Amino acid sequence: MTPTFNVVGLAVADMAASLAFYRRLGLDIPAGADTEPHVETELDGGLRLAWDTHEVIRSFDPGFAPGAGSGRISLAFRCAGPAEVDDTYGALVAAGHTGHREPWDAFWGQRYAVVRDPDGNSVDLYAPLPG
Repeated sequence: MTPTFNVVGLAVADMAASLAFYRRLGLDIPAGADTEPHVETELDGGLRLAWDTHEVIRSFDPGFAPGAGSGRISLAFRCAGPAEVDDTYGALVAAGHTGHREPWDAFWGQRYAVVRDPDGNSVDLYAPLPG
């Protein structure tokens, strides 16, 4: 049997803040999950995204020490078009989240922007440019 990539895990300092951020990006996260120490949601194609509090991780890895304000992963969300990149970036920043790179037209043919989630992880927003 060959292992199959199935879960992206995020270590979070504040579960409620992290879930609120990802809900704004349209993820279906169980209601009432904000106070849970472990949360999962299934994405398209069966991939799962999981959140664990630092305390949960320390319960099985006592030496766990989260990065100093810099996340360890990057996630990318495809948008319907360039305007949605701009609108989503603007809405997240207006809601108090940190913008890392304002939307720009990347040389590789995409409208692109980067925000940070509450734990400093990069969240890329992108859409193909027309033409």
